[in-house]
Amino acid sequence: MKKKKASSSSSPIRHVWRLCSKLTIFLCVLLSLLAFLNIPQLSQYSKLQTPSNHRDDHFEGPPKIAFLFLVRRHLPLDFLWAAFFKNGDAANFSIYIHSEPGFVFDETTTSSPFFYGRQLKNSIQVVWGESSMIEAERLLLDKALDDPANRRFVLLSDSCVPLYNFGYIYNKVMSSPKSFVDSFLDAKECRYNPKMSPAIPEEKWRKGSQWITLVRRHAEVIVDDDIIFPVFRKFCKRRPPKNLSKRSRILNFLAIDFRFLFPWLKPHNCFPDEHYVQTLLAMRGLEGELERRTLTYTSWNQSAIREKRRIWHPITFDYADANPHKTKEIKDINHVYYESEHRTEFCRINSEITPCFLFARKFTCWAAIRLLNEGFLSP
Repeated sequence: MKKKKASSSSSPIRHVWRLCSKLTIFLCVLLSLLAFLNIPQLSQYSKLQTPSNHRDDHFEGPPKIAFLFLVRRHLPLDFLWAAFFKNGDAANFSIYIHSEPGFVFDETTTSSPFFYGRQLKNSIQVVWGESSMIEAERLLLDKALDDPANRRFVLLSDSCVPLYNFGYIYNKVMSSPKSFVDSFLDAKECRYNPKMSPAIPEEKWRKGSQWITLVRRHAEVIVDDDIIFPVFRKFCKRRPPKNLSKRSRILNFLAIDFRFLFPWLKPHNCFPDEHYVQTLLAMRGLEGELERRTLTYTSWNQSAIREKRRIWHPITFDYADANPHKTKEIKDINHVYYESEHRTEFCRINSEITPCFLFARKFTCWAAIRLLNEGFLSP
């Protein structure tokens, strides 16, 4: 009887032990499954999900500026940039171009040897207003980081022009220990998507110009990012073209005029290139290392459409616009006002007030020809 009692008393202990073992195994399997599901799939997001292997900062010779051209196909203002680079020391700069896949810069596609073979071999098809734009920027930065002598990274479009000669721009850019990233609060527009939370909290959401100038450390942060970029790719999308059907017109009317009563109807019209870098650097706590302004001037023209919403378009400079008075006017700007933050940003480098802009856009070929003929590439 005693043995029977001993056996019966040990039975509940064995039962509890088996139950705990099974529960432990179940939890381990569940946690492993959740971890697997949360791993971003390489093919789903970017070619740059894994950290880059180019972190050797040792180099000989002078530090270089990497000029990163993000273009549709060819470089229409190559003759102007050729004059700019000819004025500088080849040891002080490098050139990288993201063009459409398969396009090659050679004697048949560009008038300047400066651009021969400077295209990326792994370029992608870029669509305006989509995440492919920032993926192309990341590809440019990734390639430029291969050269440890590249210490500054300037992103330029195919319609950008330099406002000064090479020596002046080189000295200004290299003398600042900070990146130049236009960044401000986006309080009025409906671009933040709540689905981005908690990866991107709304208080870290920023907006600014796409045209940035980075120090090497910040370029590495952007290339190595495998958290914020996938969120942008999934949730930051521009609004599709308007459907003119009666039902769509009613929904658009409700979304625009009654969005405060019906917040779930608020449309999200997000342009990744105007938010990604700014938001990422804010998320990383790096805003104190920025000059929160761009070095590239853009003139904006406000227009209205039938729904009485404000639309901003960058003005294109043609031959008549590229006159000495206008270029001097741009060069004389020394501060920028940010309406959403009620903030005036005086343009400084190392606490010294300086002209805000070293580059400008959007310039046509005829405008660039006039600038070149009038010898504007001087301090």
